[in-house]
Amino acid sequence: MNNNHQLPLVGVRVVDFGQQIAAPAVAMTLADLGATVIHIDPPQGPQWVSPANAVLNRNKQCITLDLKSATGLSQAQQLIAQADVVIENFRPGVLSRLGIDFDALRAERPELITLSIPGFASNDMLRREWKATEAIIAATSGSFTDMGFNRVLMGIEPSFSPVPLGSSYAISLAASSVVMALYERAQSGQGDHIEVPVAAALMEGLSYNSFVIDQLPERYKTMREHEIAYRRDNDIDMDLSYAELQEYLDPFFRTYDCADGRKFYCVCPSHRNHAKRALQVLGVYDELMAEGFPEVKDLHLPVDEWDGETSLGVYPLPEKWAKVVAAKMKRAFLTKTASEWDRIFGETGIPGASQRTTQEWLHDEHTNQAGLIIEVNDPEYGWMKQPGPLVWFEHNPAAFIQARGREFVSFEAALERLNSTVSPFAPNAVQAVGATGQEQKGWLDGKKVLDLTNVIAGPHSGAFLGRFGAEVIKLDPVTPLYDPLIGCVYSFQTDMGKKKALVNIMTEQGREVLHRLIRSVDLVLINAPQRQLEPLGLDAQSLLAVNPEVLFCRLDCFGGPLPGPKTNYIGYDDIIQANSGIMMRFGGSETPEEHAHVGTLDVNCGFAAGMGMALAMYHQLMTGQVSRVRTSLSAVTNMAQLPFMFDYEGREPFNEASGRTVLGNHPLSHFYQTLDGWIFLDSNPSELDQLTAIEGLTELSDTPDVHVYLKNAFKQAATAHWLNLLREADVAVAEPNSIEALRQQYSRVHDGSVGTHLGSYAFSIYPDHPSGHCFTQIDHYSIRPSRAAIRAIAATEKFGHSTQAVLASIGYSECEIASMIELNIASLGWSKQYLPG
Repeated sequence: MNNNHQLPLVGVRVVDFGQQIAAPAVAMTLADLGATVIHIDPPQGPQWVSPANAVLNRNKQCITLDLKSATGLSQAQQLIAQADVVIENFRPGVLSRLGIDFDALRAERPELITLSIPGFASNDMLRREWKATEAIIAATSGSFTDMGFNRVLMGIEPSFSPVPLGSSYAISLAASSVVMALYERAQSGQGDHIEVPVAAALMEGLSYNSFVIDQLPERYKTMREHEIAYRRDNDIDMDLSYAELQEYLDPFFRTYDCADGRKFYCVCPSHRNHAKRALQVLGVYDELMAEGFPEVKDLHLPVDEWDGETSLGVYPLPEKWAKVVAAKMKRAFLTKTASEWDRIFGETGIPGASQRTTQEWLHDEHTNQAGLIIEVNDPEYGWMKQPGPLVWFEHNPAAFIQARGREFVSFEAALERLNSTVSPFAPNAVQAVGATGQEQKGWLDGKKVLDLTNVIAGPHSGAFLGRFGAEVIKLDPVTPLYDPLIGCVYSFQTDMGKKKALVNIMTEQGREVLHRLIRSVDLVLINAPQRQLEPLGLDAQSLLAVNPEVLFCRLDCFGGPLPGPKTNYIGYDDIIQANSGIMMRFGGSETPEEHAHVGTLDVNCGFAAGMGMALAMYHQLMTGQVSRVRTSLSAVTNMAQLPFMFDYEGREPFNEASGRTVLGNHPLSHFYQTLDGWIFLDSNPSELDQLTAIEGLTELSDTPDVHVYLKNAFKQAATAHWLNLLREADVAVAEPNSIEALRQQYSRVHDGSVGTHLGSYAFSIYPDHPSGHCFTQIDHYSIRPSRAAIRAIAATEKFGHSTQAVLASIGYSECEIASMIELNIASLGWSKQYLPG
């Protein structure tokens, strides 16, 4: 089959039982990539009533079936018999009790791929039966408690965020697993059953909020951390106002007021070139240097060996210089409008962006031109602005933005659609299940990846592939671009399992090293705007001249399937948070605030790129075509805001919950204080009968003010009392947990496993980490196949540790390697210390 100019999953048939967000969005992602998807709702309609269902079910045929009836069950089974993939997200065992048993189905059809996305893991005996809504998972997993240093200093706990992070991470992770399982099926004929618990996906996405490096050197602590410690030591209340808080932020990592009253978010820490350019366009660089701002040549030296007290590119700046720089930057930003600074920063190659709403993002010139926002004709709402695709190919990008509105059809029409879809898989290719004497195989065993990325999103995608068996070589420059916070601390997680080499590829000999590596791998990965590719020789023509079979994946900030005004603007997670409305949603329209979780978008962009790379491998296997696959932070923010990421004529106002004072979506979905703590209730008006049957809530339906009634009622008894009563009534409720408490309860010394056997939470402690520090982090445990192997990849080695081994593997002699090291074309490290003190 040759579908070079079609979408890559054409012919793949999917039956989607998904409800709420994560499962239907996985099926939507597969449909966006060309799969034929039949979506099944119960007779009463979807569990979640929202216009967002028009987004989640685009490109699908939608039917209703009553699985509790013999006819409905029989019809569901007929659809499944024609499917390659079946997706569900009920509580563990529910679908089986209704008569659809995935184990039995796969025993009969070993080529079938089944995907379950429960709220909590099926082997989490404590929580598996809980009603696991988005907010319940977030509260239980510490997402509403560990909301960052800002909220600590403002004394706000618990906090609430309407951004469905758990589902957004689960979408990328689960879709990735399906694509990799399809890749395996195309080779062996075997399918798999995969589980991706949303709680585990959330914890992996929040990995930067949960890791701990024991005895982290003082240089990495921010002004906010120092202030928190000071207040705790001296028993001072955490009561900073929003305005007061700004003075504890690094000047290169904060929001500024502009001439038009709009706000601009500057993100230039840790990179001296970005910081210098920012000061220059603001017109304050020369003035600052004249005042004696110091310069340190090598930021990877220990602090006591520096030739100055600080430098551009140091994050965080010490308080003394932070205040001087911030004062100058505040005055400068007031001289132009936020949109003017948008253009100046973007065109000068400086990370920064104006603070805007989600509605502005949906109607932005760039997002619409670039295909990040597309128009879809829905049968209920008419023409809608909806998110563009999560990943796309460069050779046929227009195909990825031609989404069709959902189609409501009969069972007979849906079955005919599946029957008439031409499968891409060879018939009669299934091998025997349970062959003995075979070690479990990873989906990507034998694949080799060259990782040229930096910071978080790009490196995360490379490390992500390692758990499925890919071999990853990380190539970095001999002179670091970033200070050790981003360059080294972040790498504890982003570079796990990689062989790390340092080479100057801008030299003639270094370029030959790059070419040899490209010829030795299956895929090249980079995070950079298009304009940077040709000088690096990574444009399509140059790359394929070196290796005609090599695949290529690129991540960037503002990229979409098509060119747009901001296509070549650079940026980080925070830039898109500000530009797409997340910061206004989290902090409020007048006081926007960085969404507390480090890597809110970055980590998920890494997962999305992992899916893209697997998709490129699958497409090459099926068609022989070499492709260049892409994703971006901008595409990922659309997934993070799916409940709000749409617009149409007559849409109700964009007035969803936002700001620091909001503790829920509405009175029935809200935090409430109890006699001895807090609970999060996540109910809805359809459950009023269940609620009013509970002792202490019997007058709820008669009260004129539900919020006040519940506020008073829940204070009458302890948290445990309400948890028991509400769960017995099958009402969603949770006690807010902290990540620290979860880490204390579920950590173990790393035992060579990925922790999938431990339930919804699993942390590993590395007492002998290569850095010399004891390191604790969440496991790589969210994707749980039954058949394929998931590897526990090795702890991150020091930059340059494998330089000699990598060079030797591509044919260099010991003498040649020694010469390159002597000439600083290659290097064995950025510093004497793994993590400079």
